[in-house]
Amino acid sequence: MKKIEVLGTGCKKCTTTAEQIQAVASELGLEVEVEKVTDPATIMNYQVMSTPAVAIDGKLMHSGGVPNRAKIEAMIGA
Repeated sequence: MKKIEVLGTGCKKCTTTAEQIQAVASELGLEVEVEKVTDPATIMNYQVMSTPAVAIDGKLMHSGGVPNRAKIEAMIGA
């Protein structure tokens, strides 16, 4: 199971990103744990300057907007 962190302040884009990742993973039959991370210190540890950002298993994979479906599939290894 992949641990996916959606990094951001809790804005609408961050919420949408988390929902879309969960939806795509479900459609593909993949088990993922999606966690929304709003702690500024944790976000800065990933050196994120633009949110929403996505980290998978501790590795930053995306930042600066809501990823499209193709990007989500590539990130989660579909």
